[in-house]
This record gives sequence, C-alpha cells and structure tokens, in this order.
Amino acid sequence: MTFENVTKFLEKIAPLAGLTQKEITLLETPDRILKAELKVGNKTYPAYRVQFNNARGPYKGGIRFHPEVNEDEVKSLAFWMGIKTAVTDIPFGGGKGGIIVDPKKLNKDELEELSRAYVRAFYKFLGPDADVPAPDVYTNAEIMAWMLKEYEKLTKTKAPAFITGKPLDLGGSKVRDIATALGGVFILEEAVKKLGLKEKKVSIQGFGNAGMNMALLLEKKGYVIVAVSDSKGGIYEPKGLDIKQVIKIKETRGSVTEYAEASKISNEELLAGDCDVLIPSALSNVITAENAGKIKADIVLELANGPITPEADEILYKKKILVLPDILANAGGVTVSYFEWVQNKKSESWSEEEVKKRLQEKMVLAFDQIWKQFTDGKYSFRTAAYVLALKRIVAAEKKRGRL
Repeated sequence: MTFENVTKFLEKIAPLAGLTQKEITLLETPDRILKAELKVGNKTYPAYRVQFNNARGPYKGGIRFHPEVNEDEVKSLAFWMGIKTAVTDIPFGGGKGGIIVDPKKLNKDELEELSRAYVRAFYKFLGPDADVPAPDVYTNAEIMAWMLKEYEKLTKTKAPAFITGKPLDLGGSKVRDIATALGGVFILEEAVKKLGLKEKKVSIQGFGNAGMNMALLLEKKGYVIVAVSDSKGGIYEPKGLDIKQVIKIKETRGSVTEYAEASKISNEELLAGDCDVLIPSALSNVITAENAGKIKADIVLELANGPITPEADEILYKKKILVLPDILANAGGVTVSYFEWVQNKKSESWSEEEVKKRLQEKMVLAFDQIWKQFTDGKYSFRTAAYVLALKRIVAAEKKRGRL
C-alpha cells in the first residue's frame, strides 16, 4: 500500500465528488507525521504515528508491529482510516501508527518495554480527545493494556478512553472479538435483501479470526458455507461444510485442508468457484484483472483490506457483480472501537446485546445512505461510498474554517 495510490485515487474520485484543487490538496496532506527511535536493550526501533485528518473528531487508528512497515505505508493507512470513519459516520478522523520490528523475535519483557516506549515518545500528541490508538497487525489487547498503563503513569490521570481494543477488565468493549465479522454480516444481510437473493452459498478465502467468525455467524443465519481456505489451500463441499468441525481441524492440525469431508481446492479455484457470495478475508490484491472475469458470485464482500485491484474492480462492475467495499464491509471493528471509547468517556459498560444492536443500526444506516447514491446509476457502490466519505470530510473542514 503506497501513498502514490492515495493521490491517484483522489484524482480519479475528485470530479465525481465535485472536489476543488484546494480541497484535494487538503485531503491528501497529513496534519502531522511523528517519528521516533525507540531503544529497547541495545537495539533501536524506528516508530511512526501519522495524524492525517481530525476535521470530524480525534485521530483514530491502530498501531502495527511489523518488520516491513514504513512511513509511506503508515501515511496511506492513516488516510484510509479517515475515509472509513467518515463512511460509517463515526466522529473520528484518521490516524495510524507503526514500529519496524519483528515482534516474534522479542520476549515478553522486551515487547512490553517497546510498547511503553512508543507511548513515551508520542504521548503528548495522544489522548482521548486528541488521538485514540488501537490494535493492528501483531498487536493485541495485552499490548493496549501496557500502553494504557504507561499513558496513565505519564499523565497522572485515569484515562481508559485513551486507547481501544483493551481487555474487558480495563474498560474494553464486549463484542470486540467478533466486531469485524459481525459488521460484515449486517452489511451482507442488507445487500442480499436488496438483490433478492434466494440462494445463499458462500465461499470465504482466508480463515483467520475474521474469516472464521464470519463463517460461524453466517452458518447460524442459514447461509451455506461451501468453501473456505487458508494459506495452505482450501476445501469445497457443495452441500455445505460443518464449520465447527472445520475450525476444530484448523486449530488441532494447522490447516482447513486436513478436513476430510470435502474436496481439496486451491485458493484460485475458490475465487472462481460456484457461490452466490464471495468473501476475501485475508490478503490484499487477490482478485486481479487476470481472475476477475472468472468470478461467478453475485456479491463480493471485502472483509480483508484491499483484496480487489482497481482493474479487477472495473471488470466486476461491468459484470454487474455487487462489491461491498472494505471501508464499509470491515468497519465493524472501528465502529465497536468507537463504542468502547464512548463507554469509557461515560463510565458505562454496555451489554453484549446493546453493542450488537447499536452496531447493526450503525452499519445498516451507512449501507442505506450509500445504496441511495449507488442506485442513481452514476457509479459503483464502492465509488458511492468514497464520494459520501469525502463529502463528509470536506463539509467538516469547511465548518472548521480550514477551507
């Protein structure tokens, strides 16, 4: 993911959203890029926090620990977080953080020290009303807890709303573990109703946390999961897989391909297989100009970030396949992060039922607003989502007097 792609994206969408050059320049310019060198033991790790846009509220975005993360990637991700929070109408802006590190090479004490060092480097720019971090690649609830403790130690305050994705006993929210998948389910249900789909056979590429939870939730709702895959390959059963059994096999034997009650297929075969709904939930750029023409599904839901290339997106649009874009389809995670922040600010703890109800309301409303623009027939559902988000950011910038 490069920032050059962000620039190209804005150039393409600008005429459709009616953006002026001044507005484009503002939208593609981050507010602040923070950098630091974090020392743990005798090693130093470069760290970043990009605060892209806060016109609609505090900066919001995860912190990733990865050996290949870089400033350009963090800047791009911070921009897209601003789009995602705008499309779901959450009162946050866009931010992102990263540390260049392979966390698998650190012991627990080193990992904690690195997490706390990140907060020490940037805490003056962070806070419940300024910039609210969260977990991302190779970071989790435990790391968020360390960061919260360090922030509270430095600021001498009690500030659970400083960070989201925390353990429940430190102010984390219920439903957070399935939020991305559940948000995707709510979006899919609306799309199925709009298209009047009778058959509901689903293929899911990627069987990590999001893909696994998506399969379980959809199976409970009567969808037939005909194919799933992981990095080692996939399995297919036209009558439907027993998802609980597939999960058990995956957890005990390392791959879904060890499931004996189905035919073995490749990831490419899964993408081109017979299904009504295709859900890429793992890697970016898996649907390309080379394989997009083979896709048979009526709906493609992007549970992963950026699984469809721009060229493939054009092909799917021409084939009248409805693409539910990542900025909406996987926004359940950031939406429940927002709910966690609200609960912390109000000193409340919502029930699981309350969080699910509010998540459904938020996702359905966002879908309906995009659908209304999409059915005007001017552009794709994805483009309608982008236009809606950009218009909201620009409107906020104007009200703040920055345009």
